[in-house]
Amino acid sequence: MSNTLETLPIPASVDVGRLLPVLGEILAGRGPARLPVPSFDEREATRLTSTLGVGEPIDDDVALIVATSGTTGIPKGAMLSASALNTSATATHARLGGTGSWLLTLPPHHIAGLQVLLRSVAAGTDPIVIDVTNGFDPVALIPAIEAMSGPRRYTSLVPTQLLKVLNHPDATTALATLDAVLVGGAATPAALRERAQSAGITLVRTYGMSETCGGCVYDGVPLDEAKVRLDDGRVLLGGPMLASGYRGMPDHPAFAEAGWFRTDDAGSVRDGVLTVLGRLDEAISSGGLTIVPQVVETVLLTHPGVGECAVLGVPDERLGERVVAVVVAVDAAPTLEQLREHVAQQLDSTAAPRELRVVDALPLRGPGKVDRQALRALF
Repeated sequence: MSNTLETLPIPASVDVGRLLPVLGEILAGRGPARLPVPSFDEREATRLTSTLGVGEPIDDDVALIVATSGTTGIPKGAMLSASALNTSATATHARLGGTGSWLLTLPPHHIAGLQVLLRSVAAGTDPIVIDVTNGFDPVALIPAIEAMSGPRRYTSLVPTQLLKVLNHPDATTALATLDAVLVGGAATPAALRERAQSAGITLVRTYGMSETCGGCVYDGVPLDEAKVRLDDGRVLLGGPMLASGYRGMPDHPAFAEAGWFRTDDAGSVRDGVLTVLGRLDEAISSGGLTIVPQVVETVLLTHPGVGECAVLGVPDERLGERVVAVVVAVDAAPTLEQLREHVAQQLDSTAAPRELRVVDALPLRGPGKVDRQALRALF
């Protein structure tokens, strides 16, 4: 074993161009294994470096370690080979209709942002970059998209970014000129998808994680060579874009079955199309019944007074857990009674929220996912 893990300092997004030669080496399977760490966040860089074995030997076929904390906050390093990364890029371009130029709007140290850069290298194109160090400004999309070369042009967003774009008419018009807009990182509400499609945006919903080189299921259908199956309602993913395991965790149960990764997501498959229902580890047990928060969120988002929302369970002496809705309102905030009635019309009344909190914004972690731990701190 001659390979040793080294850090790959990731600069703020405007400076990522200097990473492209190194990413080319990674795709070619040359050089040491690399661990991307944010150079602009010393605390996070130190945390990853100290827990994922930088400077220590690693299997020769590992090209990239991508950190993923899931919902526990404990960093795990998905070990990705050059072959897996190339397979992912090739399958993505095949599904989208060919190679093209990419626009980076995501933090480049997470898998979704890294993949924009890796796909650019694989396609032989130079990415256009928007600086998101201090947040995402949809106005910045307009000149960035104008600067993109053809013949095909792509970008990747998270749902909160898409919502901001749709609230800005000129940014919406610009985004609609792209050949595909990948949306992932968190569940995309149906109402948001419909609004984007009505505006002429070619939206592609992606599902995947660091352990699968990012998205490997597009609009519910696996990419070429990717595989999906269910085990008692749990989603399992397989295929050549799969990580070989976690760094320093050879017996982790998520990789217990060779060739498959056991996600923490519940799902269903109908006519070959996967629907992700929500995370199993976020399920709420209330009054002896199991409630999937994302199912309730989907219903709440159809209420005209709800712009964004998150549902979580908090301890309750009588029920075990009670359902709480945290809502970003549209204009006048809805009442708890209105939301309970709205949910009860579509789901079992047990799923209706018993408490309502109205906030200005939902706390986020990573690439646009709701930070439910931060929400629970409110209680």
